[in-house]
Amino acid sequence: MAYEFKLEKTVEFSETDMAGIVHFSNYFRYMEMAEHAFFRSLGFSIHSREQEPQIGWPRVQVSCEYKKPLRFEDRIEIHLLVREKRPRSLAYEVRISRIEEDGGREEVARGTLTTVCITFDRERKQMKAVAIPADIDAQIEVAPE
Repeated sequence: MAYEFKLEKTVEFSETDMAGIVHFSNYFRYMEMAEHAFFRSLGFSIHSREQEPQIGWPRVQVSCEYKKPLRFEDRIEIHLLVREKRPRSLAYEVRISRIEEDGGREEVARGTLTTVCITFDRERKQMKAVAIPADIDAQIEVAPE
């Protein structure tokens, strides 16, 4: 069972603002990027189109505490941890760190992300919270403290 996922990337120029630092909104993109990669690493997609009803994971809560700025071409690690697992939802903690030249890590931001498992009713154009599918539930556990 999995409770964490780490992803490395390089900050792109398009992710920075006029001051040359990463725009705050991109930290939320980084969190989502790690969540999607976590699901893919388990053999799933965050949005299933093949099965009926379709499953999705909308966000119901997000937050981010910024500690230090990131800049163009900084190498970063996005570390996602499962902090809570309920019958219909998952809550994550995401730590974003700059990878130093010596390989060390300096945490620059920390965020939370809570998602709810839902089905889509195409005819009614409605979403409904549902239990996490058994095959997904069986592969995800809460990270140890």
